[in-house]
Amino acid sequence: MSVTTPILRVGLAGLGTVGASVWRRLLSQRDLLRQRTGTEIYVEQVAVRRPERAREVGVPENLVTSDFGQLIANPALDVIIELIGGTTDAYALIEQALRSGKHVITANKALLAAHGAELFKVAHENQRHLLFEASVAGGIPIIRALREGLVGNRIVSIHGIINGTCNYILTRMNEAGLEFKEALAEAKREGYAEADDSLDVDGHDAAHKAAVLAALAYGFWVPPGRLYTEGLRAVDKQDIVYARKLGYGLKLLAIIKTDADGAVEVRVHPTLIPQSHVLASVSGVFNAVLVRGDVVGDTLYYGRGAGGDPTASAILSDLGQIASHFPQEQRARNVGHEALHSRLKTMDEIVSRYYLRLLVKDQPGVLADVARILATRQIGISSVIQPEAHVGETTPLVLMLHDASESQFQAAVQEIAQIGAIKAPPVHLRVEDFE
Repeated sequence: MSVTTPILRVGLAGLGTVGASVWRRLLSQRDLLRQRTGTEIYVEQVAVRRPERAREVGVPENLVTSDFGQLIANPALDVIIELIGGTTDAYALIEQALRSGKHVITANKALLAAHGAELFKVAHENQRHLLFEASVAGGIPIIRALREGLVGNRIVSIHGIINGTCNYILTRMNEAGLEFKEALAEAKREGYAEADDSLDVDGHDAAHKAAVLAALAYGFWVPPGRLYTEGLRAVDKQDIVYARKLGYGLKLLAIIKTDADGAVEVRVHPTLIPQSHVLASVSGVFNAVLVRGDVVGDTLYYGRGAGGDPTASAILSDLGQIASHFPQEQRARNVGHEALHSRLKTMDEIVSRYYLRLLVKDQPGVLADVARILATRQIGISSVIQPEAHVGETTPLVLMLHDASESQFQAAVQEIAQIGAIKAPPVHLRVEDFE
């Protein structure tokens, strides 16, 4: 008696860099996927805004449509892979696909950050999967690790280098001594940064990913506008030099963690981390995510965080999950509707160590004035760097500070800025010691 191999029929929406890689890898890995999942995976239809793009990629003409609505209307499709981007057309496509009884796979972190709660509710109501491994850190299987591998752990913290463009820029500023604008221009020449660089260098891409990770770890979606986000435009080369002298490296870090009372902080900003820490060695366009569980301790996930093939690998992983249980298991797992009685901290409540750089007139009493203001707010100084200068000249004064709340630190900085010997706006960076 022969057993018929199940067939999973896929509709592909979008043929950009990632969509083209998904098409090619579904062909090249077809036998491997069948062997490992017990299911044949076929692309039945491809929707693309420019049909000529489909010809460039090698998609047969009979599979191509420029009407994304045809994917919804096609009763033969079991899964739709959304790779068109944005938060309007993509939202409509995913919602309608779920309501029409189709599973959905997406790499759209911006959409999930903005509308994840709504879309997962629709998926749950219609008992369909909404999978999103490719939305964070490209080919690194961090979503599956949080949902499955660490299911027996309470997540204590997540620290992520999750934007390859920013990591490349900071790497070049550190290794080659480039200014920010020079490193950004190089990243664009190398194809690591888009012509419109704001999504990456202003921290928004990392913030979208941080929102997804927070929802997985703590069961709620951070409301739009509540996730503190700071990019790289204000980073100065001299701060990287001083940080190195103090034993620190600089990374754009997504920080997600909870305290003993269950309050959660979610933030993205340039952060000093000890050079001895494993995340400090992550260079170029690579990503890394450090997850601390209450049972397992620290686990590290490292790899390429962007690009066609790494992202396609994550999408194939989601397809494989559906195919392995197809057609018996249809039920979706909800995300962001099982909040663990968590409260989102405001930025003022955050406690951190700080790096503070001041441009001061070299005269007696300046450091004493700064120390007095810090002391009135119970902020201690752990170390000081001040290059020698002639009396009356301006010179940098660099301080590393002990733990303080953000509100107390910012109040102290505002007061310090009023000292007559301070000749430029103070510069500060937060410090993470992973304790």
